Amino acid sequence: VQLVESGGGLVQAGGSLRLSCAASGRTFSSYAMGWFRQAPGKEREFVAAISWSSSSTAYADSVKGRFTISRDNAKNTVTLQMNSLKPEDTAVYYCAARHGELVESYEYDYWGLGTQVTVSS
Repeated sequence: VQLVESGGGLVQAGGSLRLSCAASGRTFSSYAMGWFRQAPGKEREFVAAISWSSSSTAYADSVKGRFTISRDNAKNTVTLQMNSLKPEDTAVYYCAARHGELVESYEYDYWGLGTQVTVSS
C-alpha cells in the first residue's frame, strides 16, 4: 500500500484545513487508517484513527471536537478535517494504514511521507 498525503499549508489560528490521504491498492477497505503528526523537536504523536468500516473512530484529547476523520472506501481516501486550528497544531501530518482494528499506537504497517501544516498566531 502506498499512501500520499495532500492538503497541508499555512493557515491563521482559528482557520481550517482539510488533509487527504490517497491510498493505492485494491484492499484499502480492509485497513484501519490513522493520522499522526510530528512537530519539530518532538516525537510523532497520534491524532486520529478510523476503522475499515468507519464504525469506529478515535481522537487524541488535544484535537477532540476540532478534528474529524472520515474515509471513502470507493475512492481509497481518508480525510482529516481540521477546524479551529491552533499554533500548537503546527506539525508534519502523516497518514498510516494497518491490517486489523484501529489503534492509537505506532503499530501501523504503512506510512505516507507527510504534509506540512503551519498555523500562525
